[in-house]
Amino acid sequence: MAPDAFKRMSQMKRVLTLMMLGMFAAGMLSGCNTVAGAGKDMQGAGHKVEKTADKCSDGKC
Repeated sequence: MAPDAFKRMSQMKRVLTLMMLGMFAAGMLSGCNTVAGAGKDMQGAGHKVEKTADKCSDGKC
């Protein structure tokens, strides 16, 4: 192979590596937002269950 071919392969590997890192980072960031949203939903549901339990503490719901 000619030296130019090695240089092109090196550049292509660099570009592909950066693209893969970018896609991985985007996936991780969107995953964190999804998990955070799910946590807030679960917390809201927990508060509602707690309020209902407080209302029914005398056994008459």
